[in-house]
Amino acid sequence: MKKYVCDICGWVYDPEVGDPDNGIEPGTSFDDLPDDWTCPECGVGKDNFSEQ
Repeated sequence: MKKYVCDICGWVYDPEVGDPDNGIEPGTSFDDLPDDWTCPECGVGKDNFSEQ
């Protein structure tokens, strides 16, 4: 699975890990993240992430 990096702070979303602290289970693809999901580090939306 592809990883996605936040253009603002550099935090990396890895679908294999998910974002368990925010209720996102491991194995959740970036496209399947809720529309209101935000970067856990800086709070920007999905549109501020780039495919790595």
